[in-house]
Amino acid sequence: MKLSKGWLATIIIIGVLLIDQIFKIWIKTHFYLGEEYKIADWFYLYFIENNGMAFGMEVGSKLFLTLFRIVAVAALIIYICRIKGKSYIKSGYIVCFALITAGAAGNIIDSVFYGLIFNNPYPPEVATMFPPEGGYAALFHGKVVDMLYFPLFSFYWPEWMPFVGGDHFLFFQPIFNIADAAITVGILVLIIFYSKYLSSPHKSEEIAESNDSNNK
Repeated sequence: MKLSKGWLATIIIIGVLLIDQIFKIWIKTHFYLGEEYKIADWFYLYFIENNGMAFGMEVGSKLFLTLFRIVAVAALIIYICRIKGKSYIKSGYIVCFALITAGAAGNIIDSVFYGLIFNNPYPPEVATMFPPEGGYAALFHGKVVDMLYFPLFSFYWPEWMPFVGGDHFLFFQPIFNIADAAITVGILVLIIFYSKYLSSPHKSEEIAESNDSNNK
């Protein structure tokens, strides 16, 4: 039986949220802050926390960012509900927005609740879930858990290079989480394959309606 677009979006959002949160809770309760575990030369688990947006960026106040995420997720859910029944909308387009919604929601959970449900001990102690003394921050002021680190390659710039000569270059430096990855994949696929829906959604609808008329 073929899934409807609405159910497809629902399953993706719930699935990404569950995987993201299970992994974050495991990292939070098994790694101390700053601990790393080498899986390969190009892949580490490296536990850090941040107050900002995706990939650890810091933009604006903590409360503003959390409220902005909540409004953005609400808007995305409303948008998905509005377009899920339209025949000219491809399932892949819905999948992209479901990934973006799930990723944003995953980081919202950290920001809203993690300060209440976890403590934040000094390394090498690991955090406890629902500690008797209470959490480390108030509601809406939790920190986002990041752990995926891919230092794919590095080199030193030649000495003759202006400005960067002799400096060490590492690619890829950001540390992120599954929610960030879902947002990034959703946005990239959306731009590469579904930009026509973003630039002229009404034109896509007109083409679909024209094709339906010709097939009658």
